Amino acid sequence: MERKKASDFPPEVLKLFDGYVHGAISRRDFLDRAAKFAVGGFTAAAMLESLKPNFAWAQQVAKDDARIRTESLTYPSPQGSGTMRGYFARPAKAAGKLPGVLVIHENRGLNPYIEDVARRLAVLNFVAFAPDALTPAGGYPGDEDTARALFAKLDAKKRAEDLYTAAVILKARPECSGRIGAVGFCFGGGIVNMLAVRIPDLGAAVPFYGSQPAAADVPKIKAPLLIHYAENDERINKGWPDYEAALKANKVRHEMHIYPGTQHGFHNDTTPRYDEAAANLAWQRTVDFFNKTLRG
Repeated sequence: MERKKASDFPPEVLKLFDGYVHGAISRRDFLDRAAKFAVGGFTAAAMLESLKPNFAWAQQVAKDDARIRTESLTYPSPQGSGTMRGYFARPAKAAGKLPGVLVIHENRGLNPYIEDVARRLAVLNFVAFAPDALTPAGGYPGDEDTARALFAKLDAKKRAEDLYTAAVILKARPECSGRIGAVGFCFGGGIVNMLAVRIPDLGAAVPFYGSQPAAADVPKIKAPLLIHYAENDERINKGWPDYEAALKANKVRHEMHIYPGTQHGFHNDTTPRYDEAAANLAWQRTVDFFNKTLRG
């Protein structure tokens, strides 16, 4: 399939797609409402197909890269769903214990894009753990629409516990120095904000276009924050002014960047919403931030 960019789609269609992937409208609603923007053979159905991820585009670090070791780990989550699973990536030749980074996926479980993000961190001398919130539903199913449907049926309270427990597990790993940070995307960005509230000794938190915690919870945040937003992401960005005010009022260390011209999901290199320049800049800032806050 030809690789398309966000600029190949009318802005209204991108907004409809965001509503569709976050459960605000149905597939039928998307197709009906996008039909008025169809041009020639680029029908509403063709637009929807083009906006879906292609994981072949995403692999920046191969699964069998000699520089790293990866494995599937199970861990107990007694307050959550019982037994959980995640993807663990570490350097093949580590000198001593390394800082850990928890990687939290979007609203469709541990897909190949998120596994690749974990591998990218391992290559950079971190131990990375990416839990799969879909474990109770059998794990990431390989199809994004099915994954979203399964994800929507999870018990949100148990799901939060499962992801919180993953941080506890990572911190206790023998390869880990005990100093951990968290990075998450979309749903995962919201979870990173939640972890910053819940984990007093979290070393660093990097939410990508994540929903914000309640202002009343902000005083509990002790971790420094690096916050990434897309310019064209009204749904998420409307929560920023209140969050910013609470962060400032409570003197929480934070840095925020809005990436001009970008869409929600701009870091995800499997979809047309990917913006290479913004994704690379945000990622470099993220890596620099983790190096500064989690080492030494």
